[in-house]
Amino acid sequence: MDIPVLNPKSLHFPDVHKAIARRDGLVAVGGDLRTERLLAAYVQGIFPWYSDGQPICWWALSPRTVLYPHKLHIGRSLAKTLRNKPYAVSANRHFPAVIAACAAAPREGQAGTWITREMQKAYIRLHEAGHAHSFECWYPDAQGGLQLAGGLYGVQIGRVFYGESMFARQSDASKIAFACAVPYLAECGIELIDCQMHTAHLARFGSERMPFEDFQTALCSLSVQALPQPVGRQVIYSTLTT
Repeated sequence: MDIPVLNPKSLHFPDVHKAIARRDGLVAVGGDLRTERLLAAYVQGIFPWYSDGQPICWWALSPRTVLYPHKLHIGRSLAKTLRNKPYAVSANRHFPAVIAACAAAPREGQAGTWITREMQKAYIRLHEAGHAHSFECWYPDAQGGLQLAGGLYGVQIGRVFYGESMFARQSDASKIAFACAVPYLAECGIELIDCQMHTAHLARFGSERMPFEDFQTALCSLSVQALPQPVGRQVIYSTLTT
């Protein structure tokens, strides 16, 4: 299989549709994870996914799993948890801790993690540039403080949020973070959330599959539109009493 190698001096990516038709979505290998290249990739529906010891692999999957924020589904059990459990959800309070926890989270059927140290550093740079955001779920601890129980992170370009990974150290924490993050992102002006791959977990939240051509068309429109309200650094929801 002839896999294109990226020119380190160029941000150009090979034809995505050929990659989907001929290589199961593997667009290219090589290059680097500098901020400009990552942004150039995401607006075309391309993302990096590889393991330690491998070259950087760039993918564009079809069909694409997406979630429209206004179609978010909250099941009865989770809705009860959201009403009754003590927690707080924040945005951008501790991005490095969230991505590190996602990297450390065990994945069924996987050994190691694709969120390498190189990837973590690259996405922290994206965060510092205002293009990557984290959502943290905090539970009260026995000492009267708060502990990081779960969360998620992703990349934001225009009115699109590209979800990357989530973790939970305690029961329901990642679900709570996601259930609170989606309405908040919608308030900020996000119109489409890229979930990349289909999972039963995401399907329960209302995700759906979209042909890549339609996904790319949506990106062309939404990625150039500014958010009316930036994603801040704040508590976005809390059931904790003071």
